[in-house]
Amino acid sequence: MLAVAGGKGGCGKTTTAVGLARGLAALGARPLVVDADLDMPDLHHRTGVDRAPGIAAAVDSGDPHAVAQRSGRFPEIDVLPSAGADTATAAALFERLGGGGGETTQGAPVVLDCPAGASPDAAAPLRAADRTVLVSTPRERSLRDAAKTAAMARQLDAPPAAVVLVRSDGRVDPSELLGCDQVVHVPELSEPPLETQESAARHRQCAKSLPKRNI
Repeated sequence: MLAVAGGKGGCGKTTTAVGLARGLAALGARPLVVDADLDMPDLHHRTGVDRAPGIAAAVDSGDPHAVAQRSGRFPEIDVLPSAGADTATAAALFERLGGGGGETTQGAPVVLDCPAGASPDAAAPLRAADRTVLVSTPRERSLRDAAKTAAMARQLDAPPAAVVLVRSDGRVDPSELLGCDQVVHVPELSEPPLETQESAARHRQCAKSLPKRNI
């Protein structure tokens, strides 16, 4: 299970979570993307699904895939919105997804779209995940915030598996700062990023780089 995380809001985490899921789908999987950002949920808007049912309904049902909605914009992925879940309910779902293996997730990769910062809500998905995909822009402040997220991810046993640097021309190398050699640069795009071939190619590149045991 992968956590898509970054220290600064607005750096492109949700776009990356969806793009990465689509990249995994292109490799033959059917990913489940979960909105783990309880305070500022946006995944349902980006993917064209209803705000509910979501996390609480998935916990009650015992089968997240029975509750998840097929994306209206990207039908190759399934989406589970936060739908007003509280921290304890969300943590219960993350633990189930992380510990249940194929029985719970039907063998599908799980991608958690995480909140920014270092709050308990940000720690919960990292605690349950296997690895983290860090998201940042090339700007110094964003990279410093991402480094804090990387440190928290390592402390919670979800070390970085890849870095996605958005709006990047490739001149900044964050691998030493973030302690991760696998870096994917997504350039500035004039069109909505999830609707471009360039974005799709970069997210497929990221998906291919991830060890299968971590997704």
